[in-house]
Amino acid sequence: MKNFVLDQPIAQYIHEHTTRPDPLLEQLAIETREATGDQANMQISASQGRLLTMLTQLVEPSVAVEVGTFTGYSSLCLARGLSGGHLYCYDVSEEWTAIAKRYWEDAGVSDRITLTLGPATETLPALQRSVDLAFIDADKPGYPAYYELLMERLRPGGLIMVDNTLWTGYVVDPSRNDENTVAIREFNDMVMQDPRVTTTILPISDGLTLIRKN
Repeated sequence: MKNFVLDQPIAQYIHEHTTRPDPLLEQLAIETREATGDQANMQISASQGRLLTMLTQLVEPSVAVEVGTFTGYSSLCLARGLSGGHLYCYDVSEEWTAIAKRYWEDAGVSDRITLTLGPATETLPALQRSVDLAFIDADKPGYPAYYELLMERLRPGGLIMVDNTLWTGYVVDPSRNDENTVAIREFNDMVMQDPRVTTTILPISDGLTLIRKN
């Protein structure tokens, strides 16, 4: 269980009272830890995965976008929430997304997903469709660029979800001024000042921001 914000007893209580992931998601989490080592913390938590599926079910998107796929846990959760829509995934790693593709096949959702490899700033502009729902979980300095590309395509009332926006709590630690921490602070400030949206940060796992286009 991954949580950096809530007190551990509260985090454990939430974990115990959230519908558990099925065996396929659990196996994906295990394989990710074994295959990626320290990088496994890039994978979203089980509670986040459940929330992504529920929000996708509520929004009922025709077009969903994910920037940052890694080994596929979040994309699998998003795809399972679709009811006739399609998910467009963008990532730079052929190695990690190869794991994702296997699990999409095993879950029976590969026909709902299109994966594009390459920097999203170069590949996402080719998507000439209105976007209903998006999830950003990639390199932190790139967040503003991904956000703007998605906002250009997001329909009014559409939803962008952004991971890691509390950044292990470092966003409120004045002694932390590394590149990623500064990038997250600046991104959070940018979104808060954007008159096009309404936003809130959920203290789930490492922070999940919900951004609704007005």
